[in-house]
Amino acid sequence: MFLTKLEINTGSREFRRDHANIHDMHRTVMSAFPNITEDTPARQAHAVLWRLDSTNDGFVQYVQSRTEPDWGVLPEGHLTAPAEVRPLRPVLDAVVPGRRLAFRIVANPTWCEARSRKRLVHREPERQVEWLVRKGKQHGFVIPSAGEEPDVAPSPIPTLVGRKNAATKITVEAVRFDGHLVVTDPEAFTSAVVGGIGRAKAYGCGLISLEPVADA
Repeated sequence: MFLTKLEINTGSREFRRDHANIHDMHRTVMSAFPNITEDTPARQAHAVLWRLDSTNDGFVQYVQSRTEPDWGVLPEGHLTAPAEVRPLRPVLDAVVPGRRLAFRIVANPTWCEARSRKRLVHREPERQVEWLVRKGKQHGFVIPSAGEEPDVAPSPIPTLVGRKNAATKITVEAVRFDGHLVVTDPEAFTSAVVGGIGRAKAYGCGLISLEPVADA
């Protein structure tokens, strides 16, 4: 597994195009990976997850993958610095029972309405945190308490929009979560780190970043 850090040039014409159409951004990320001839979609075959983080200077994009990417395919001027690619193994090695880690994830917290079977989005912060707590039970981690509340802060980000084609519009209401977690099931949690959490993984959601904390 590999983790890439890309420092984005916000003046790049291609980045401005991608920022306006999340499907174009997905295609730009996937251009760094070999084509797949089998039935498995390329994103799944290469286990690609990505996230775009805003910074004081613009944006940094993180890309996680099973296959080592070739960022030389990016257009000239797309980055402000060479791509940084490193193994993910040190992160995975930190996944042991009881380990406390700081985390960040951009996720698409949705639920299925029973009568209509429509997929709806949790927009209230309390419901968003409850969604993540449920995902933790499914994926081998718990969010500890900070006082009386779970130790996680949801932050809204701009709605991700785009089009696959003229007939298919994409709208993803995503939330950034920053907080702490404790690993309860290393195997399930490792699978979640590799495979992502929640929906809209092709469109910048699901990648969980981890850091050790002093009292871990």
